[in-house]
Amino acid sequence: MAEALARARRPSWLTVPVALGIVVVTFWIVAALTAPLWGLDEPLKMVARRLQPPSAEHWLGTDALGRDVFSRTIHGARISLAIAAVVVLAAVAIGAGLGALAGFFGGWWDTAVMRLVDVTLAFPPVLLAMAVAATLGPGLENAAVALVAVWWPVYARLMRAQVLEVKTREHVEAAIAGGATRARLLFKHILTLCWTPIQVNATMDVGQVILLAAALSFIGLGASPPTPEWGAMISEGATQFYSWWIAFGPGFAILTLVLGFNFLGDGLRDLMDERSSR
Repeated sequence: MAEALARARRPSWLTVPVALGIVVVTFWIVAALTAPLWGLDEPLKMVARRLQPPSAEHWLGTDALGRDVFSRTIHGARISLAIAAVVVLAAVAIGAGLGALAGFFGGWWDTAVMRLVDVTLAFPPVLLAMAVAATLGPGLENAAVALVAVWWPVYARLMRAQVLEVKTREHVEAAIAGGATRARLLFKHILTLCWTPIQVNATMDVGQVILLAAALSFIGLGASPPTPEWGAMISEGATQFYSWWIAFGPGFAILTLVLGFNFLGDGLRDLMDERSSR
């Protein structure tokens, strides 16, 4: 009886993985925002002997230059989350904007946008990001541009499909009959019903962007040492095979954030489905 009551009080979308995702994502966001307040050693400062294993003083040991790995991992969250947020927001703005116009106006504009989307999606995302980043040169800003170039077509195709479906509904036809302008039709009657899949996809993509940004830094096309970015830290740790703790911290951070955002996206999708079915 008590178990049945507890199940009734708990929302159906709030499963254990979703709750875990919320906790993990919240922890890393708070860590990124409050990293300077933790009283940790400076991430670029040599604070101890080089290659010390984990201890009570340095929870994740020190790297080849004597810098605290735990401090660098926490400060690295600020860089990785910032890049992910910028890339996802830019990709949504560009992709959803172009996709909405393509689906709404159709014709030559739709053909041009979707052929560009098809060409971009024909390349594997990692290879395309590497090519764009290599062309622009190493650096976090150029890596972010490369990631936006990879991600915007996904949102263009997704938004176009939503607009094409919504604009055939009866309330849109009624608005047309009532003399609504094109701008009012698009922004008030169509786009307001198209954002649910975009939000779910964007939530899941944050973790994927963090992973690909770290991959670019790992091969030298993103952040470069001594920046405390997770991919660059893993690249440094790869040269110290027996000092496993150097790569463990940023690697575990990437793993938990990717899983956390995936779980969170699943929960958001279930929540949206639950609301739409009412």
